[in-house]
Amino acid sequence: MSFRDHLEAAGHVCLLRDAFDFDSPAAVAALIQAEGLEAALALHLYRGGRLLRGHGIPFGVVFGGTDLNEDVHQGEKNQVMGKVLEEARFAVAFTEAMKAAAHRHWPHAKSKIYVQSQGITTTPDAAFRWDAFLQGAGINQSADNLHLFLLICGLRPVKDPLYLVDAFSEWHREEPSAYLVIVGPEVDPEFSREVRAKVQRSAGVRLVPEMRQGELHAVMKNCFALVNSSVSEGMSAAILEAMDLDVPVLARNIPGNAAVVRHGVTGLLFSDPQEFVQLAQRLIRDPALGGELVANGRKYVSTYHSWWAERDTYQRLVRTLQGDSDWQAADQRPR
Repeated sequence: MSFRDHLEAAGHVCLLRDAFDFDSPAAVAALIQAEGLEAALALHLYRGGRLLRGHGIPFGVVFGGTDLNEDVHQGEKNQVMGKVLEEARFAVAFTEAMKAAAHRHWPHAKSKIYVQSQGITTTPDAAFRWDAFLQGAGINQSADNLHLFLLICGLRPVKDPLYLVDAFSEWHREEPSAYLVIVGPEVDPEFSREVRAKVQRSAGVRLVPEMRQGELHAVMKNCFALVNSSVSEGMSAAILEAMDLDVPVLARNIPGNAAVVRHGVTGLLFSDPQEFVQLAQRLIRDPALGGELVANGRKYVSTYHSWWAERDTYQRLVRTLQGDSDWQAADQRPR
């Protein structure tokens, strides 16, 4: 499910476009005019938000992760994002920490920043064939004696998909049942070539192209553990989806991940590749630990990442783009 699903459920007609498809605000202006668009919602303050400035169309923004964690430290991008927030009707942060970071950099936007964690729902494809997936990935290992660690990410530097490859490959030589499978789109072509070349040289590591959501959820449901090795994250949907699917999580110890993964409670956090291997080995040796992490993760997601609460928030916020005062009348102030 997506923001688009939430908005269409409220009767809005949505047009979804990738910010990377536009080289300038002028191209977006042409789209607005051609399609007769009445409002917009930008995902990522810099990448999407900068394209909406100056058109006179009411819009809101949703912080990503790299905008607050990376782009904010680049002077020109910081200024552009501040200007975007001046024009935006509202901005949404996934966590209180993200909201606080935005406040520090752009105090003028304090009154329009809301906190809404990602709502999670998973839909594994019932017709998915695990054995066919393993065969296609070049894993000739009995599913009964397989420990598949799944890393889902777009192939770009900030996701750091190669971070664990050397350590994992060395471990695979000692433990042939352990495999690392990286799944995701080639977002950065040059970096993607580097990833492909590295994976081809690395025992026990496989690279799989982008998959449909239902298939991806089915792979996740069948894997041994979900891995996140990003340098920076806003809030990883894959981590939350794994928790929803009763899959243990091993995540790099960065602020975005630590906001949803409590070490030893809802998942395991690692600070370097060697610690990852140690924790992965512990997870294999101790099934009771995995069971405990899964139970706690499922409870956490159901409590704090309600899909219905997310739907309600975005439907209410989008009304402010129509000049509807219901949001403020309901006293739903920024938290």
